[in-house]
Amino acid sequence: MTTLKLWSKGSAVKTLQSKLNLIADGIFGPITEEAVKDFQKKNGLTVDGIVGPATWAKLGVTQSRYINEIIVHCSATPEGKDFTVADIKKWHLARGFSDVGYHYIIYRDGSINKGRDESKIGAHCTGHNSYSIGVCYIGGVAKDGKTPKDTRTDAQKKSLLSLLRELQERYPKATIHGHREFANKACPSFDAKKEYSSL
Repeated sequence: MTTLKLWSKGSAVKTLQSKLNLIADGIFGPITEEAVKDFQKKNGLTVDGIVGPATWAKLGVTQSRYINEIIVHCSATPEGKDFTVADIKKWHLARGFSDVGYHYIIYRDGSINKGRDESKIGAHCTGHNSYSIGVCYIGGVAKDGKTPKDTRTDAQKKSLLSLLRELQERYPKATIHGHREFANKACPSFDAKKEYSSL
């Protein structure tokens, strides 16, 4: 897990807050810092309010996978049509996967939906699954259902950027890629590496 301190934000903070029996709002404020210091004191740790490997370990949280890539995908579904995590899971189970292959799916309305748990190896990019997080947006082909097209709505673009920033905060060594960099396909129908090069 990533190192957290005062004013850190995101899902790792929510995990921390849940472990400390606090309201999990995802914002590492003064109350969270006080609870961390109290926990560190009770467990013989350095009392600095910073949640690093030793504090995470005492909390019983370990990062089981080393993540160095975040790979962006599209669902290769027609522009303007809505699909869900359940739909994609059904398709992936039919292909012999054990679960939905992606870790996150972004709907057309911009909502970010959990797929496979981050701690589990995904099934989204051959040869890269064990050390990557797979993020998929709904869409990626024109209305004809065949022609690759960047169909991201404004809401999807905003959510994708926000999610990628959060993932990079959690996995600072991870680089961002489009699926097409590793496979002979158009997915995600835009140049993700170029678009997110400034992150």
